Amino acid sequence: MSNPKYLRRRVINLFNMAVAIALTGLALFFLGWILYVLVVRGIGYINPALFLQSTPGAGIPGGGLGNAFVGSLIMSGLGIALATPIGILAATYLAEFGQRSRIATVVRFINDVLLSAPSIVIGVFVYGVVVEPSGHFSAWAGAIALAIIALPVTVRTTDTMLQLIPDQMREAAIALGTPRWKVTVWIVYRSSLAGIVTGVLLAFARIVGEAAPLLFTSLGNQFFTGDPNQPMAAVPQVLFNFAMGPYENWHQIAWAGALVSTLFVLVLMIVARLLSASSKR
Repeated sequence: MSNPKYLRRRVINLFNMAVAIALTGLALFFLGWILYVLVVRGIGYINPALFLQSTPGAGIPGGGLGNAFVGSLIMSGLGIALATPIGILAATYLAEFGQRSRIATVVRFINDVLLSAPSIVIGVFVYGVVVEPSGHFSAWAGAIALAIIALPVTVRTTDTMLQLIPDQMREAAIALGTPRWKVTVWIVYRSSLAGIVTGVLLAFARIVGEAAPLLFTSLGNQFFTGDPNQPMAAVPQVLFNFAMGPYENWHQIAWAGALVSTLFVLVLMIVARLLSASSKR
Protein backbone atom coordinates (compact mmCIF):
# COMPACT_ATOMS: atom_id res chain seq x y z
CA MET A 1 0.00 0.00 0.00
CA SER A 2 2.93 2.35 0.64
CA ASN A 3 4.41 1.80 -2.83
CA PRO A 4 4.17 5.20 -4.61
CA LYS A 5 3.73 3.60 -8.06
CA TYR A 6 0.88 1.43 -6.79
CA LEU A 7 -0.85 4.42 -5.19
CA ARG A 8 -0.41 6.50 -8.35
CA ARG A 9 -1.90 3.78 -10.56
CA ARG A 10 -4.79 3.29 -8.16
CA VAL A 11 -5.59 7.03 -8.09
CA ILE A 12 -5.48 7.21 -11.91
CA ASN A 13 -7.70 4.14 -12.16
CA LEU A 14 -10.26 5.60 -9.75
CA PHE A 15 -10.22 8.94 -11.61
CA ASN A 16 -10.75 7.30 -15.01
CA MET A 17 -13.52 5.10 -13.61
CA ALA A 18 -15.25 8.14 -12.04
CA VAL A 19 -15.06 10.08 -15.33
CA ALA A 20 -16.43 7.10 -17.28
CA ILE A 21 -19.32 6.59 -14.84
CA ALA A 22 -20.14 10.33 -14.85
CA LEU A 23 -20.18 10.53 -18.67
CA THR A 24 -22.27 7.35 -18.90
CA GLY A 25 -24.75 8.83 -16.44
CA LEU A 26 -24.83 12.07 -18.48
CA ALA A 27 -25.58 10.15 -21.68
CA LEU A 28 -28.31 8.11 -19.96
CA PHE A 29 -29.80 11.33 -18.53
CA PHE A 30 -30.20 12.92 -21.97
CA LEU A 31 -31.51 9.65 -23.43
CA GLY A 32 -34.07 9.39 -20.64
CA TRP A 33 -34.97 13.07 -21.11
CA ILE A 34 -35.63 12.52 -24.84
CA LEU A 35 -37.79 9.46 -24.14
CA TYR A 36 -39.69 11.33 -21.39
CA VAL A 37 -40.49 14.28 -23.68
CA LEU A 38 -41.59 11.96 -26.50
CA VAL A 39 -43.87 9.96 -24.19
CA VAL A 40 -45.41 13.04 -22.52
CA ARG A 41 -46.07 14.87 -25.79
CA GLY A 42 -46.86 11.93 -28.05
CA ILE A 43 -48.72 9.27 -26.06
CA GLY A 44 -51.98 11.25 -26.00
CA TYR A 45 -52.22 11.36 -29.80
CA ILE A 46 -51.64 7.66 -30.50
CA ASN A 47 -54.95 6.28 -31.74
CA PRO A 48 -56.24 4.09 -34.59
CA ALA A 49 -56.48 7.09 -36.95
CA LEU A 50 -52.72 7.59 -36.66
CA PHE A 51 -52.13 4.22 -38.35
CA LEU A 52 -55.17 4.09 -40.67
CA GLN A 53 -55.53 7.60 -42.11
CA SER A 54 -53.23 9.32 -44.55
CA THR A 55 -51.35 12.55 -43.85
CA PRO A 56 -53.63 15.62 -43.83
CA GLY A 57 -53.20 18.60 -46.11
CA ALA A 58 -52.53 22.15 -44.95
CA GLY A 59 -55.25 23.38 -42.60
CA ILE A 60 -57.25 20.12 -42.72
CA PRO A 61 -58.00 18.73 -39.22
CA GLY A 62 -57.43 15.09 -38.24
CA GLY A 63 -55.42 12.67 -40.34
CA GLY A 64 -52.65 10.25 -39.50
CA LEU A 65 -49.47 8.64 -40.76
CA GLY A 66 -50.83 5.46 -42.36
CA ASN A 67 -49.39 6.17 -45.81
CA ALA A 68 -46.06 7.20 -44.26
CA PHE A 69 -45.81 4.01 -42.18
CA VAL A 70 -46.52 1.90 -45.28
CA GLY A 71 -44.02 3.91 -47.34
CA SER A 72 -41.29 3.62 -44.71
CA LEU A 73 -41.72 -0.16 -44.51
CA ILE A 74 -41.68 -0.53 -48.32
CA MET A 75 -38.61 1.66 -48.93
CA SER A 76 -36.68 0.35 -45.91
CA GLY A 77 -37.55 -3.23 -46.90
CA LEU A 78 -36.40 -2.66 -50.49
CA GLY A 79 -33.25 -0.92 -49.26
CA ILE A 80 -32.29 -3.72 -46.90
CA ALA A 81 -33.14 -6.32 -49.60
CA LEU A 82 -30.71 -4.59 -51.96
CA ALA A 83 -27.96 -4.06 -49.39
CA THR A 84 -27.99 -7.43 -47.59
CA PRO A 85 -26.78 -9.82 -50.34
CA ILE A 86 -24.16 -7.33 -51.58
CA GLY A 87 -22.95 -6.65 -48.04
CA ILE A 88 -22.75 -10.33 -47.08
CA LEU A 89 -20.87 -11.27 -50.26
CA ALA A 90 -18.44 -8.35 -49.81
CA ALA A 91 -17.84 -9.30 -46.18
CA THR A 92 -17.35 -12.93 -47.20
CA TYR A 93 -14.60 -11.88 -49.59
CA LEU A 94 -12.96 -9.73 -46.91
CA ALA A 95 -13.09 -12.36 -44.14
CA GLU A 96 -12.64 -15.60 -46.10
CA PHE A 97 -10.56 -14.77 -49.18
CA GLY A 98 -9.13 -11.24 -49.05
CA GLN A 99 -8.35 -11.25 -45.31
CA ARG A 100 -5.28 -8.98 -44.89
CA SER A 101 -4.47 -8.48 -48.56
CA ARG A 102 -3.95 -4.99 -50.01
CA ILE A 103 -7.28 -5.10 -51.86
CA ALA A 104 -9.13 -6.09 -48.69
CA THR A 105 -7.46 -3.24 -46.81
CA VAL A 106 -8.55 -0.75 -49.47
CA VAL A 107 -12.10 -2.13 -49.48
CA ARG A 108 -12.31 -1.87 -45.67
CA PHE A 109 -11.04 1.73 -45.82
CA ILE A 110 -13.62 2.69 -48.46
CA ASN A 111 -16.32 0.95 -46.44
CA ASP A 112 -15.34 2.96 -43.35
CA VAL A 113 -15.48 6.18 -45.37
CA LEU A 114 -18.93 5.25 -46.67
CA LEU A 115 -20.02 4.35 -43.14
CA SER A 116 -19.32 7.90 -41.94
CA ALA A 117 -20.61 9.71 -45.03
CA PRO A 118 -23.45 12.21 -44.34
CA SER A 119 -26.76 10.74 -45.44
CA ILE A 120 -27.78 13.97 -47.19
CA VAL A 121 -24.74 13.64 -49.47
CA ILE A 122 -25.89 10.14 -50.41
CA GLY A 123 -29.35 11.57 -51.13
CA VAL A 124 -27.88 14.21 -53.47
CA PHE A 125 -25.77 11.52 -55.18
CA VAL A 126 -28.81 9.30 -55.83
CA TYR A 127 -30.73 12.36 -57.03
CA GLY A 128 -28.04 12.92 -59.64
CA VAL A 129 -27.72 9.31 -60.85
CA VAL A 130 -31.32 8.08 -60.50
CA VAL A 131 -33.89 10.87 -60.13
CA GLU A 132 -32.57 13.22 -62.82
CA PRO A 133 -32.08 10.55 -65.54
CA SER A 134 -35.52 9.01 -64.81
CA GLY A 135 -37.18 12.42 -64.72
CA HIS A 136 -39.19 11.86 -61.52
CA PHE A 137 -38.96 11.07 -57.82
CA SER A 138 -39.75 7.50 -56.81
CA ALA A 139 -39.64 4.99 -53.98
CA TRP A 140 -36.99 3.06 -55.91
CA ALA A 141 -34.67 6.08 -55.69
CA GLY A 142 -35.35 6.30 -51.95
CA ALA A 143 -34.69 2.59 -51.53
CA ILE A 144 -31.37 2.87 -53.41
CA ALA A 145 -30.29 5.75 -51.15
CA LEU A 146 -31.23 3.74 -48.06
CA ALA A 147 -29.40 0.68 -49.45
CA ILE A 148 -26.20 2.73 -49.84
CA ILE A 149 -26.52 3.78 -46.19
CA ALA A 150 -27.22 0.21 -44.99
CA LEU A 151 -24.46 -1.41 -47.07
CA PRO A 152 -21.39 -0.40 -44.99
CA VAL A 153 -23.17 -1.36 -41.75
CA THR A 154 -23.89 -4.84 -43.14
CA VAL A 155 -20.34 -5.24 -44.45
CA ARG A 156 -18.72 -4.17 -41.17
CA THR A 157 -20.87 -6.35 -38.89
CA THR A 158 -20.77 -9.42 -41.15
CA ASP A 159 -17.01 -9.12 -41.63
CA THR A 160 -16.54 -8.97 -37.86
CA MET A 161 -18.84 -11.94 -37.25
CA LEU A 162 -17.11 -14.11 -39.87
CA GLN A 163 -13.68 -13.32 -38.44
CA LEU A 164 -14.83 -14.59 -35.03
CA ILE A 165 -15.16 -18.12 -36.41
CA PRO A 166 -11.99 -20.05 -35.41
CA ASP A 167 -9.72 -21.10 -38.29
CA GLN A 168 -9.54 -24.62 -36.80
CA MET A 169 -13.14 -25.21 -37.91
CA ARG A 170 -12.30 -24.28 -41.51
CA GLU A 171 -9.06 -26.32 -41.49
CA ALA A 172 -10.81 -29.40 -40.09
CA ALA A 173 -13.49 -29.28 -42.80
CA ILE A 174 -10.94 -28.70 -45.59
CA ALA A 175 -8.80 -31.58 -44.24
CA LEU A 176 -11.81 -33.86 -44.73
CA GLY A 177 -11.95 -32.87 -48.40
CA THR A 178 -14.81 -30.38 -48.18
CA PRO A 179 -14.72 -27.72 -50.93
CA ARG A 180 -14.01 -24.18 -49.78
CA TRP A 181 -17.41 -22.87 -50.86
CA LYS A 182 -19.15 -25.58 -48.80
CA VAL A 183 -17.02 -24.70 -45.79
CA THR A 184 -18.13 -21.08 -46.16
CA VAL A 185 -21.82 -21.82 -46.70
CA TRP A 186 -22.41 -24.78 -44.36
CA ILE A 187 -19.95 -24.07 -41.56
CA VAL A 188 -18.94 -20.39 -41.45
CA TYR A 189 -22.35 -18.94 -42.35
CA ARG A 190 -24.21 -21.37 -40.08
CA SER A 191 -21.92 -20.63 -37.12
CA SER A 192 -22.26 -16.86 -37.52
CA LEU A 193 -25.92 -16.73 -38.62
CA ALA A 194 -27.14 -14.96 -35.46
CA GLY A 195 -24.42 -12.32 -35.79
CA ILE A 196 -25.21 -11.73 -39.49
CA VAL A 197 -28.93 -11.34 -38.72
CA THR A 198 -27.99 -8.92 -35.94
CA GLY A 199 -26.04 -6.82 -38.42
CA VAL A 200 -28.96 -6.76 -40.85
CA LEU A 201 -31.33 -5.65 -38.06
CA LEU A 202 -28.90 -2.90 -37.02
CA ALA A 203 -28.72 -1.73 -40.64
CA PHE A 204 -32.54 -1.73 -40.86
CA ALA A 205 -32.77 0.29 -37.63
CA ARG A 206 -30.20 2.70 -39.10
CA ILE A 207 -32.13 3.45 -42.31
CA VAL A 208 -35.69 3.43 -40.98
CA GLY A 209 -35.11 6.79 -39.27
CA GLU A 210 -33.38 8.53 -42.20
CA ALA A 211 -35.10 11.65 -43.56
CA ALA A 212 -32.43 13.65 -45.41
CA PRO A 213 -31.81 11.26 -48.35
CA LEU A 214 -35.56 10.79 -48.91
CA LEU A 215 -36.08 14.53 -49.41
CA PHE A 216 -34.02 14.25 -52.63
CA THR A 217 -35.25 10.85 -53.82
CA SER A 218 -38.77 9.75 -52.84
CA LEU A 219 -39.95 13.32 -52.11
CA GLY A 220 -43.15 12.27 -50.30
CA ASN A 221 -46.79 11.61 -51.12
CA GLN A 222 -49.95 12.71 -49.34
CA PHE A 223 -51.83 9.56 -50.37
CA PHE A 224 -51.47 5.79 -49.94
CA THR A 225 -49.44 4.12 -52.69
CA GLY A 226 -47.67 0.80 -53.05
CA ASP A 227 -46.10 1.58 -56.45
CA PRO A 228 -42.30 1.92 -56.10
CA ASN A 229 -42.21 3.90 -59.35
CA GLN A 230 -44.14 6.77 -57.77
CA PRO A 231 -43.19 9.30 -55.06
CA MET A 232 -43.87 7.77 -51.65
CA ALA A 233 -44.26 9.14 -48.13
CA ALA A 234 -41.95 8.10 -45.29
CA VAL A 235 -42.31 8.75 -41.58
CA PRO A 236 -39.04 10.71 -41.03
CA GLN A 237 -39.70 12.94 -44.04
CA VAL A 238 -43.31 13.63 -42.91
CA LEU A 239 -42.16 14.35 -39.35
CA PHE A 240 -39.67 16.90 -40.67
CA ASN A 241 -42.33 18.68 -42.75
CA PHE A 242 -45.00 18.59 -40.01
CA ALA A 243 -42.62 19.78 -37.29
CA MET A 244 -41.76 22.81 -39.45
CA GLY A 245 -45.44 23.49 -40.30
CA PRO A 246 -47.68 26.07 -38.57
CA TYR A 247 -50.66 23.76 -37.83
CA GLU A 248 -51.36 22.30 -34.39
CA ASN A 249 -52.66 18.92 -35.67
CA TRP A 250 -49.44 18.53 -37.70
CA HIS A 251 -47.42 19.02 -34.52
CA GLN A 252 -49.57 16.46 -32.65
CA ILE A 253 -49.12 13.89 -35.43
CA ALA A 254 -45.38 14.60 -35.52
CA TRP A 255 -45.00 13.95 -31.77
CA ALA A 256 -47.02 10.72 -31.95
CA GLY A 257 -45.09 9.57 -35.03
CA ALA A 258 -41.76 10.34 -33.37
CA LEU A 259 -42.76 8.26 -30.35
CA VAL A 260 -43.90 5.30 -32.48
CA SER A 261 -40.72 5.44 -34.58
CA THR A 262 -38.52 5.58 -31.48
CA LEU A 263 -40.27 2.59 -29.90
CA PHE A 264 -39.99 0.65 -33.18
CA VAL A 265 -36.23 1.28 -33.40
CA LEU A 266 -35.87 0.47 -29.69
CA VAL A 267 -37.56 -2.91 -30.19
CA LEU A 268 -35.32 -3.63 -33.19
CA MET A 269 -32.21 -2.80 -31.17
CA ILE A 270 -33.33 -5.02 -28.27
CA VAL A 271 -33.96 -7.93 -30.66
CA ALA A 272 -30.54 -7.36 -32.26
CA ARG A 273 -28.81 -7.34 -28.86
CA LEU A 274 -30.60 -10.51 -27.79
CA LEU A 275 -29.53 -12.26 -31.00
CA SER A 276 -25.97 -10.99 -30.56
CA ALA A 277 -25.90 -12.25 -26.96
CA SER A 278 -27.22 -15.67 -28.01
CA SER A 279 -24.53 -15.97 -30.71
CA LYS A 280 -21.76 -15.50 -28.11
CA ARG A 281 -22.91 -18.37 -25.90
